[in-house]
Amino acid sequence: VQLQASGGGLVQAGGSLRLSCEASGRTSSRYTMGWFRQAPGKEREFVADVTWTGLTTYYGDSVKGRFTISRDNAKNTVYLQMSSLRPEDTAVYSCAADLRGGLLESEYEYWGQGTEVTVSS
Repeated sequence: VQLQASGGGLVQAGGSLRLSCEASGRTSSRYTMGWFRQAPGKEREFVADVTWTGLTTYYGDSVKGRFTISRDNAKNTVYLQMSSLRPEDTAVYSCAADLRGGLLESEYEYWGQGTEVTVSS
């Protein structure tokens, strides 16, 4: 499975941004899709994930109530709608896929390249 993330950029605090992650290759499998982020000098952090059906989602505590993960399986794409952005949300955001998934990066088999998000104060 190949994953291509896009949608990053520069946004002011309080603004919104939508990230996309398109999967190609072995997309017939029922993958859980996740988003992680890594800020400069920090470890990679779980942001959100969504199961194949889209019915179950999990969020990291720092983004709950502000970010929404969703997916369109017909387009093989998962989205991360980010609202009320804060400077501390600045990071490289990466998407990942796995048949089971979870809250840890070690639980994901496939990774895309990151897309950079910068939130200015």
